[in-house]
Amino acid sequence: MIDKRVASAAEAVADVPDGASLAVGGFGLCGVPFTLIEALYERGTTGLHTVSNNCGVDGIGLGLLLGAGRIARTVGSYIGENREFARQYLGGEIEVELVPQGTLAERLRAGGSGIPAFYTPAGVGTMVAEGGLPWRYASDGSVAVASPPKEVRAFKGGEYVLEEGIVTDFALVRALKADRLGNLVFDKSERNFNPLCAMAGRVTIVEAEEFVEALAPDEIHLPGVYVDRVLVLTPEQAAVEYVEKRTVR
Repeated sequence: MIDKRVASAAEAVADVPDGASLAVGGFGLCGVPFTLIEALYERGTTGLHTVSNNCGVDGIGLGLLLGAGRIARTVGSYIGENREFARQYLGGEIEVELVPQGTLAERLRAGGSGIPAFYTPAGVGTMVAEGGLPWRYASDGSVAVASPPKEVRAFKGGEYVLEEGIVTDFALVRALKADRLGNLVFDKSERNFNPLCAMAGRVTIVEAEEFVEALAPDEIHLPGVYVDRVLVLTPEQAAVEYVEKRTVR
């Protein structure tokens, strides 16, 4: 009988090597696979290439790996208020490919669907299409690596830029429920980038707050065909929540 559960977070990420590429779910601090990220941190894995909407905040989520100098390159849409991320980027310590958010979502979905590339109007007429976006700075502040120009074509009177699908070595995902086959249910806005990252990973590892023996077909948000391993969180792990910014009157 198929059962994709693993016993511990350490076991779940035990074969993630240095230099691996990772698609990591979450948006801000919502739906982030904190436990799996912490297991990678404890394992000492380094030289990682991450794909995620953002890189966490200082010391939390991917910010934990970032602060330890474990991320060599990242693809995302938002640097945000992560001061260490901004410092490393401007200081030439990390390569950063900034991508329009909708384009990033579609690149992950395309990669997971076996679609090598697609055309989109997002970015036409900007450095996204024309090239020259700083991917890496030199120590003197000059641009060491810049984005290349992309193919632009006209369709029915409009211009569209060619974007490539993303496939990564591994994906780290957070879900509300998982069954033994790896079928998943996500909790409201925690769905965000998680299904797309799960699709894009060659090996997809999920941390789930709850385990059920079998999800009903109508419940399933993402089928288990995309999932390789499931870590069922303890109540203490599942209860960990972070607030990115508190606003009080």
